[in-house]
Amino acid sequence: MTRPLSDLTTLGVGGPAREFVTLDDPATLVDRVRAVWASGEEWLVLGGGSNLLVADEGFDGTVIAVRTRGISVVGEDAASVVVRAEAGEDWDALVRFAVERGLAGIEAMSGVPGTVGAAPVQNIGAYGQELSDTLVAVDFLDEFGDAARRLTALDLELGYRTSVVKQGRRGIVTAIEVRLATGPVAEEAGRGGAASVGTPVRYAQLATVLGIGIGERAAVADVRAAVLRLRASKGMLLDPADPDSASAGSFFTNPIVASSVAATLPPDAPRYPVAPEPTDVAVPLDAVAAGRAEPAPPPVLDARVKLSAAWLIERAGVARGFALPGSRAAVSSKHTLALVNRGGATASDVAELARYVQLRVASEFGVVLQPEPQLINLTL
Repeated sequence: MTRPLSDLTTLGVGGPAREFVTLDDPATLVDRVRAVWASGEEWLVLGGGSNLLVADEGFDGTVIAVRTRGISVVGEDAASVVVRAEAGEDWDALVRFAVERGLAGIEAMSGVPGTVGAAPVQNIGAYGQELSDTLVAVDFLDEFGDAARRLTALDLELGYRTSVVKQGRRGIVTAIEVRLATGPVAEEAGRGGAASVGTPVRYAQLATVLGIGIGERAAVADVRAAVLRLRASKGMLLDPADPDSASAGSFFTNPIVASSVAATLPPDAPRYPVAPEPTDVAVPLDAVAAGRAEPAPPPVLDARVKLSAAWLIERAGVARGFALPGSRAAVSSKHTLALVNRGGATASDVAELARYVQLRVASEFGVVLQPEPQLINLTL
């Protein structure tokens, strides 16, 4: 058996994989991946290891570690620039590249751990921005495909922390392209004299730190600095000196429920309206062919509401720093959405704690929290 995955994941848990293949050359990537697929082995793509919970038994297959690097500008117009990044590039390196050039659109996602290739799979987001806001397309190698093909953001069907890849389309993201704004200039941007593009700040906590109102603009460099401070205060920046950073980030997604479910919660429960989807209307084909199809009735909208998983966890009685007796896994002392490895925790410890949190929230509020990390050989 080979190197344990606990060495390669931010949670620091997980047993060994049978084989490892490292991809660091875009020119040979397709051939090497096709060789793995031709073997018939089970396979798993590993980026930064920041969104994985791997079982203690490990992974009985081949781990494909994507390490290709490179960031470049590939297009521009009067108001925007298209930036391309290889899948193995560190996500925060892409954000830093953009901010240093005064490009707006991903600065609120500063400090998100992981690689560029994993970002569209999860449709990462933070502090009011999501990758779907700026993603143009990805290069995607379908399982058993002969060459990477271009998939647009629309093709990926991006949603809240999901995509068609996360939902089961098997393959590997080999590169992404994002369109970033070059204007307008933010008021008081670049206080040292150099103007910097700014975008509206849409997240209340971030706006407060910046000393502005929601919807007001701030320089991208100021937004990045504020986000990094916020993430550090919550143990959400990788830091060997901070035990709360040994996590997979937010372990649970914010649940999206029907408005009728949200109405049963206490009045102070945070609620964020989500755009409803129209109900599909079926029209008989013979009526369409004969020109007898009547105009579709107004769509019936199913109002949806996003809840705060952190609020639900805390109000269910799970406090920051909580741990089950004898376990080395704990809820972060800074942020109830993160489950952390206090040193020597096993994947089973983390999973047991996650199930406990789910049970407490479900018992108190009737809402089942869903895990955000990818679970390998584990279920909750």
